[in-house]
Amino acid sequence: MGEWSFLSSLLDKVQSHSTVIGKVWLSVLFIFRIMILGAGAEKVWGDEQSNMVCNTKQPGCKNVCYDQAFPISHIRYWVLQIIFVSTPTLIYLGHVLHVIHKENKMREHMATQGELVKGPKYSDDKGHIKIKGDLLGNYMTSIVFRILLEVGFIVGQYYLYGFIMDPRVVCTRAPCPFTVECYMSRPTEKTIFILFMLVVSCISLVLNVAEIVYLACSCSSRRRAKKVRVIALHLGSNGEKPRLHDVSQSTV
Repeated sequence: MGEWSFLSSLLDKVQSHSTVIGKVWLSVLFIFRIMILGAGAEKVWGDEQSNMVCNTKQPGCKNVCYDQAFPISHIRYWVLQIIFVSTPTLIYLGHVLHVIHKENKMREHMATQGELVKGPKYSDDKGHIKIKGDLLGNYMTSIVFRILLEVGFIVGQYYLYGFIMDPRVVCTRAPCPFTVECYMSRPTEKTIFILFMLVVSCISLVLNVAEIVYLACSCSSRRRAKKVRVIALHLGSNGEKPRLHDVSQSTV
């Protein structure tokens, strides 16, 4: 797990700058992908080539049969999937840290110069971020890219090896002298891990879609509330009492 510590520490910083669903997605990524991959999957796939048995002793035949069955190891494929899926979130984190640094400098300038300028828009004194404006656009863009990458890796895994570990590999590549049959070690256990990682990928995909819907509904409700406040202030400035009928019509 040591090689994942740097990525985990970066993603951990995103926790405080995400929505509730985003925090759940990060927990799924930590526990059911990174930890499972480091703790169990590497041991299961550590012997797939060394323990593969073929019905020939022709030198090099076993290697080409393995290469035919696995263009890329499942472990390396899942590592690439985690890194690529996490990249949009890390880009969003970079934007957040830039905004916090910029607005902290703005606060220092206001404190030292005493000038009345427009205050910080996205962060408070404790560094808590409000997801709105450009940050909201960046956040939603990162989720869209996570969805596309997640779907792409699921489809890619299906076309590379499918979702069931076939215990037998039939190979006709040179230097195999004839049609060679090779047999994988522990195919059932590996199939269970493949299906588990597939289910976790689908759960992450559903969480990403749910977060997009959640953000869209939140933005819509904020716009309606803002419109109601504007109408109420407008009517109040004209010396009129805002009527319930007017307010309800404005929100329809």
